[in-house]
Formats: sequence, C-alpha cells, structure tokens
Amino acid sequence: MRVVLATNNSGKLRELQALLTPLQMDVVPKSLFSTDDVAETGDTFIENALIKARHAARVSGLSAIADDSGIEVDALNGAPGIYSARYAGEHASDADNLFKLLDALKAVPDQLRTARYRCALVYVNHADDQQPLCCEAVWEGSIAHEPQGKGGFGYDPIFWLVDYKKTAAQISPELKNQLSHRAKALQQLLSLLRMRNA
Repeated sequence: MRVVLATNNSGKLRELQALLTPLQMDVVPKSLFSTDDVAETGDTFIENALIKARHAARVSGLSAIADDSGIEVDALNGAPGIYSARYAGEHASDADNLFKLLDALKAVPDQLRTARYRCALVYVNHADDQQPLCCEAVWEGSIAHEPQGKGGFGYDPIFWLVDYKKTAAQISPELKNQLSHRAKALQQLLSLLRMRNA
C-alpha cells in the first residue's frame, strides 16, 4: 500500500517512516509530488493535520497521512501550541524557536516548567474523504534551562524527560519512537486502520 506523508520536515519523515515500517506501507514524501506548503489555518492540531492530509492526497492522488504537532508549555498558557514551528516568526529555524521559548521562561522556576508535546495524526483515503481517521496523543515532560543533546529535532534539546533525566535529544531514536507523542498517536492510527481493513 502506497501512502503519501504530508510533510516536508525531514525529522518527522524519518520518524514516521521508521514507525510505519512494520505495516509494510510504502511511505513516500509529499515532496515527490509538490513542494508547496498549504496554509495551516486551523485552530487545533487536528484541523491543521486534516488540511495537510487533504492537500497531500489531492496533489499525489494517494491516501495520505498528516501530522500536526507542537509543544504546549503550562506557564505560557499552552503556547506555543499550534504555532510551535513558527513561534519565532514565519521562517524561523528550530534554534530560533527554541531560544525564544527559553527566553520566555527564563524567570520561571523548575516546578512550573511543565510542558507536553502534542501530536495529531490524520489519515485520509482520498482528498474528499468524509470519514478521516483522526488520533491525538501527548508526551509529558518539562522545559530544561539550556539545550542538551544532538538527536531529534525541534524542541527536543530542551524537552526534559523526568524519568530518564535526559532531554528528548539525548535518548536514542529507538527509545523516542516508543515514548513520543507521535509514536502514541501512530499506534492509535494503526489500530484504527487495522479495524477498518478487517
């Protein structure tokens, strides 16, 4: 089964390809068909993932999986949330976003730095699918005071995992693919796909 992954983010692509390998899905990036990004005009992660999935299905003619995810910081009332990828501006780098977040939290003590990654995953059979499969999951943690680790992407170098005493950028990709918000959402999605295909 060939499925297009609605992302141009190489980090997300790597993670989702690894997670989808057991299903023997031939996962191809949207960039094979179009490098245009669609405007994420939704108010929630699910709405934005659905916009991206429909767009990828439309340009590819294939079934599509889209992810919309970000980090929610309690001390910032859930910000940056759906704006995580453009927190420091429309064309901000991961480092720009990360340092803006650290700056916003510089006076916040450890016990109030709680945060979570949230991931919405959507699967559509085609662009106009009226019964999309939608899943959402979270990964709880807190925000470190400075970046640590070279793995992962996005906010991983400052996403502190209390149980592991490490950031998400310091754990192995294999462990991340067991613990992460994306992995949990994908397990839900795989269950729904199996039920639909049963």
